[in-house]
Amino acid sequence: MAKTAQEKLDAKAEKRYAKLHKRQFKLTTGDIVFNILNYTFFIVFTISCVFPFYYLFINTISENSLVSRGAINFIPRGIHLTNYTNLIKSSEILQAFAVSIGRTLLGTALMVLASAFIGYVVTKQQMWHRKFWYRFLIITMYFNAGTIPWYLNMSMLGLTNNFMAYIIPGIVAPYNIILVKTYIESIPAELEESAFMDGAGYFTIFRSIIWPLCKPILATIAIFGAVGHWNSFTDSMILMQNAPQFYTLQHRLYLYLNTTTNIGALMNGGSSAGMDTIMQSALNAKTIKYTISMISIIPILLVYPFMQRYFEKGIMLGAVKG
Repeated sequence: MAKTAQEKLDAKAEKRYAKLHKRQFKLTTGDIVFNILNYTFFIVFTISCVFPFYYLFINTISENSLVSRGAINFIPRGIHLTNYTNLIKSSEILQAFAVSIGRTLLGTALMVLASAFIGYVVTKQQMWHRKFWYRFLIITMYFNAGTIPWYLNMSMLGLTNNFMAYIIPGIVAPYNIILVKTYIESIPAELEESAFMDGAGYFTIFRSIIWPLCKPILATIAIFGAVGHWNSFTDSMILMQNAPQFYTLQHRLYLYLNTTTNIGALMNGGSSAGMDTIMQSALNAKTIKYTISMISIIPILLVYPFMQRYFEKGIMLGAVKG
């Protein structure tokens, strides 16, 4: 079928536009060089970030004798999962893993709930001495009594050798409360006013309006709290000296790191008679160290991608107003 005059004109116009667009966005030599350098830099940077995790992983699934000699660098050899299965059979590791999971879930949930509610309350002008309490809360970010007074305080409160020592001190987090307060202040006040006119109270407004709208910032502080709880080991090391059943996974990893160091010192000054036993112990400590490190990393790596979009949105919106 022959084309109409209008179709021919449209085709010519499209060709002219394509040529103009191609000419307008034609890369110069400087653009090409910049793109090459830019891509090269970010590829190298990405590899430098990912490779330590890859190296750790291939050493946990490779032949242990090769790992002890440092022969595994890029490609796994003698692949097996014995290190992971043996670690799962260890009651100490399973118990430490359960403690870390428990403190992370419970501690993060209570911290998010407290931060959301306190952040909402301090935005209300009707709160009794609102400015005083808010400033009293903020000042705790700048002053710290130190480790010894902190330990004495926890001891007097009965929080040594007690699982709640992981939970109670972290429920009120001033920095997270500031983020939530700033975010709530960016929510249109008309939403609350209309709810008040319909007879809703503060708790109803918080549950039905504020909480759903604050999901991005709550996800953000949840990431902060979860990573902090999961990676913490100093409180376990200081407060749980007589309660090994409450050791966290990071604390167990720290103990194994010390074990490796001590065995290395024995190897340097030990006798040949006990060298085989020491070598075997060093081998076990090294592979256990790598495997526990990998297990410690995996949960955060799995959770973060699902929370990233909330994390970015919460940080940006929470930083609009001071």
